[in-house]
Amino acid sequence: MGETRVDLLHLLEDLRDAYPGALEETILTEIVANALDSSATRIELRPAPAHGTLTVVDDGAGMRRRELARYHDVAASTKARGEGIGFAGVGIKLGLLVCEDVTTETRRGTTHVATSWRLASRHRAPWQWVPPPGLVAERGTAVRLRPTNPLSPLLDPGFVEAALRRHFEALVDPAFATVLAPHYPRRVRFVVGDQPIVADGADGADTAPLRICIGRQRKPSASGYLLRAPLPLPEDRRGLGVSTFGKVIRRGWDWLGLTPATPERIGGLIEVPALAECLTLNKADFLRSGPRGATYLAYRRAIQEAVSQQLAVWGDARDTGEEARRRVTRPLERDLERVVTELADDFPLLGSLVQVRPGGQQRLPIGRAARVGDGRALVVASVAADAERGVSAAGDAVPHDERESGPRAPGADITLPAANGERRPSRYGLAIEFEERMGDGEPGRLVESTVWVNTAHPAYGRAVASRSEGYHVALAAALALARVAVEPAEEHAFLAAFLARWGEALEGDRGRRRGRR
Repeated sequence: MGETRVDLLHLLEDLRDAYPGALEETILTEIVANALDSSATRIELRPAPAHGTLTVVDDGAGMRRRELARYHDVAASTKARGEGIGFAGVGIKLGLLVCEDVTTETRRGTTHVATSWRLASRHRAPWQWVPPPGLVAERGTAVRLRPTNPLSPLLDPGFVEAALRRHFEALVDPAFATVLAPHYPRRVRFVVGDQPIVADGADGADTAPLRICIGRQRKPSASGYLLRAPLPLPEDRRGLGVSTFGKVIRRGWDWLGLTPATPERIGGLIEVPALAECLTLNKADFLRSGPRGATYLAYRRAIQEAVSQQLAVWGDARDTGEEARRRVTRPLERDLERVVTELADDFPLLGSLVQVRPGGQQRLPIGRAARVGDGRALVVASVAADAERGVSAAGDAVPHDERESGPRAPGADITLPAANGERRPSRYGLAIEFEERMGDGEPGRLVESTVWVNTAHPAYGRAVASRSEGYHVALAAALALARVAVEPAEEHAFLAAFLARWGEALEGDRGRRRGRR
């Protein structure tokens, strides 16, 4: 009989790499997120550089003895999808990578226990019961980290406060209390050292509210603000942030697919509690496939509408020249998507960009006269489709007749309302956008499923002057996709295959036009 062994160090490093930010910031954010999931209303963070420790104390529900014992299993979690913003206590577990030991004390009712935990080797992470150090007064959980590096950012009160403001802005700002009230009936308070964290003011900035109501509801399903500063904002404040249950998931303009005329001076945040069900497993991004992915995309479209209207009021919307350029590039987007779909057989990593699935690409039925911007209607349709199928918010229950008819494709029951006309298939995939990046030597870059063409590149100006903009866009897209699809040594072969398929797509379009004539 064999025995399965787990390389704990390698597993924790893989978990670390799944998060985009610095490791210390991820540790701090995830510890606070799990405290919020335990119904905490007060979270104290006590950096102690003199003692080399960071202590996080909350007044949440606490844990029973068996729950604390189970929490030392790396993948253990008692939460279902959509119930919270923390992931399996991963913050404390990632702390093992940078700490000599982690002490956890919890108190719930008559239960008052504590453990000490450390990473002893690649395959061993022993823990033991220890006397409670008295960090928790009445109820809740306390975590004490002892970083190996005495200069760790976790011991810096300024770093801790900045991370809280950046990742939990909606909980710090009382303006979001109304939209968060169903999930947090009592306001959550953060304390770093002895100082409570309060909202920062935006000096000299124009501020406009953002509110999105779904269907005929009067109460907003999403609420936030957009601000325009007289001077460029700091890098971590630029762009619109989207948060759910108070935790900021994404920030910037890339996720929104919308760029104002002066992106460096526009910022803001919008809280969408309903998107908690659309989070990925590690709660660091949103799903983009299936019913939950359709809900996320619909909310994103509704947010795009609200932001676009406000940018137009401020005069920061894209000018008519860019709109004309977008009309020119729409046929290029279709060719690009077709080329990538065909190349996905030879370069499998491209499949995720166009959502290639067995039996064909994901498709959404849409009426011939439907408005693309009607994102709110998509959310209503998604919820109604789930209700008709008897599917819970977590996707657990499936009707008996559906089980007999076999598995169905994700999102197959979602219908986008149309004004009139018969339904036709519509799909979402790669997009082409334009941006000006002075001093950047790359003609384009890939962000999620969008190829951003650099209009400040000298080759782009030459392409426009010689009326070969389409070929330049194709080459920029090929260079951007090559970094995702293949290793550096194979980029030349990928570029040759891409341009060959691009030319074949053009010939196919000519053949179809001749057939129509």
